[in-house]
Amino acid sequence: MPRTTDDIDDALRSELLALALEAARRAGELLRDGRPDDLGVAATKSSPIDVVTEMDIAAEKLITSLLAEHRPEDGLLGEEGSATAGTTGVRWVIDPLDGTVNYLYGLPTWAVSIAAEYRGATVAGVVEVPMRGETFRAVAGGGAYCGDRPLRCRPPAPMDQSLVATGFNYVQTVREHQAEVARRLLPRVRDLRRGGSAAVDLCDVAAGRLDGYYERGLHPWDLAAGDLIAREAGALTGGRPGSPPAHDLTVAASPTLFGPLQGLLDELGAWHD
Repeated sequence: MPRTTDDIDDALRSELLALALEAARRAGELLRDGRPDDLGVAATKSSPIDVVTEMDIAAEKLITSLLAEHRPEDGLLGEEGSATAGTTGVRWVIDPLDGTVNYLYGLPTWAVSIAAEYRGATVAGVVEVPMRGETFRAVAGGGAYCGDRPLRCRPPAPMDQSLVATGFNYVQTVREHQAEVARRLLPRVRDLRRGGSAAVDLCDVAAGRLDGYYERGLHPWDLAAGDLIAREAGALTGGRPGSPPAHDLTVAASPTLFGPLQGLLDELGAWHD
C-alpha cells in the first residue's frame, strides 16, 4: 500500500486523529459496558468458528454513524460490511471489535481499531483496548503513543531470545498449516504467544511487550491502525520479502529482528498451504 503522506496538511491529520479517538472511545465504552450476559453468535463468516456477535454489528454502526455525521463524504471500509468509496481522498478502515472470540468468552484481549487513509496511505490510527484501559494512537510522521506515553519497540535481541506473537486463521486447512509453521518456528525463538487480536499484538510490538509478530490471513481492517502504530514506534513491518503487509503474510518486529524473522517465515512457507 502507498506510504507517502507528504501531501496531507497537519490540520487534516489532527482532525482525523481526533475523530478516530472519539469514535474508538465511544465504541469501546459500548462494548465494555453494554455486553449482555447472554451474548451469543449472531452470524459466522469464513467458517463455523469465525463468529460475529450483535455487539460487533452495534459497534460498527456507532462508529460509521459518527464518522458520517462529521465527514459524510469520506469513504469507509468496515469488517462488518460498511463500504463506500467517498470523494475526499479519505477512507476510514474500521474493525469495530478485533478479537471477537475473546470478547465472546469474556477474555480481555480485544480492541476497537480505526485507521484513516488519505489517497491510499494510512495517516492516523487508533487502537482502543478497553479492558486494559489503554488507547494507542499514531499519526504518520508524528510518533506513536499509549495515552501520553511515547512508544518505542524493544531494543535489539537475537532471534533465540525474542518473544514472538502470532494468530491462527479460522479455516481448518489454513490452521493446520499455521500450526506446522509454529511448531518449526518455536525452537528458534524464546517463546510464542497467541493473544487473539492482531490489533493488540501490533500495539504490543510498538510498546516493547513483544519483539515481533506475524500472521497469515489478515484483512485491511485487522492491521491498518496497528501497522501504523508499530511503524511510528520504530518497528519495521512488511509481508513477504520486498512486499508490504498483506493477506498472505504480515510481519512486524524490532529492526534487527525483522529481516531474519521475515526471511525464516518465508523459508517455512508461512504464506501458503
